[in-house]
Amino acid sequence: MTNDECIQAEVEQLKSQIVNLQELVEVYQKSAMDKAEKLERSHEELQETQAKLIHAEKMSSLGQMVAGVAHEINNPVNFIYGNIEHINNYMQDLLSLLEIYQEQYPNPTSTIQDEIEEIDLDFLSEDLPKTLSSMKMGADRIRKIVLSLRNFSRLDESEAKAVNIAEGIDNTLLILNYRIKQGIEVIKNYGDLPLVECFPAQLNQVFMNILSNAIDALLEEEFLPKKQIVINTEIINQEQVKVRIRDNGPGIPSEVKSKLFDPFFTTKPVGKGTGLGLSICNDIIEKHCGSIELNSEIGQGTEFVIILPSQQNNN
Repeated sequence: MTNDECIQAEVEQLKSQIVNLQELVEVYQKSAMDKAEKLERSHEELQETQAKLIHAEKMSSLGQMVAGVAHEINNPVNFIYGNIEHINNYMQDLLSLLEIYQEQYPNPTSTIQDEIEEIDLDFLSEDLPKTLSSMKMGADRIRKIVLSLRNFSRLDESEAKAVNIAEGIDNTLLILNYRIKQGIEVIKNYGDLPLVECFPAQLNQVFMNILSNAIDALLEEEFLPKKQIVINTEIINQEQVKVRIRDNGPGIPSEVKSKLFDPFFTTKPVGKGTGLGLSICNDIIEKHCGSIELNSEIGQGTEFVIILPSQQNNN
């Protein structure tokens, strides 16, 4: 082999080695990029998990606090509510006795007559029963709110329970009533559902998030003449039930709809939302082996459709 041929062979060998090195570099680059992407995904998943754990811890602490406060309020309220009936009976007895006195002694002394005029006895006799009645109504409302708080924050996460879905929705609406009263009409069409086996506190959290978002959307619409939230429940078959919550708000753009269930995505201003609400709703419904679907068009409102099994598979 001549010198030129030897040199040419070495050149070809070097070219082959360079090609092999380039291919090896590309393989390493691709591997490094794949690992970087995997690491980034793992980091995002870790952040999401951490945020959800913090949220779950906050919800657990809040639930314990609410349950504790509700328990502390419940005892004195029941005491007040129970005694109002006794006070009402005592008052009726005293007013009846006073009426008999007036019949038997129609001409009281001047001192008694002056006192009757001073306290405006006729008005007092008419207004006192009304006052007690309003007190009873107020105490009864407090009792219902306390019951709703206790039901809403049930600390029963260890096992599923068969509950009335409509009661969970009603408890949530009662808690949100202070916002609903700002001009929103709620229409409830409850079907004759069976008891649904679920984790009640978690499911109530789903209803709270969806209804809160609907209220937010409606209250932002200053010129909407009639603001409505329509809630429907129905049986799909022997194994499934459906809950639909619809508002007639502004609707959601298509580019936003696809991201609404993503962790940390929010359309609210900084400090107004974490972007975890609907993501957690989705996780809760999936935990119940159900599904949640969003239907929305600009100017046509928004509807969430939740499908749940009536019984949980223990396996």
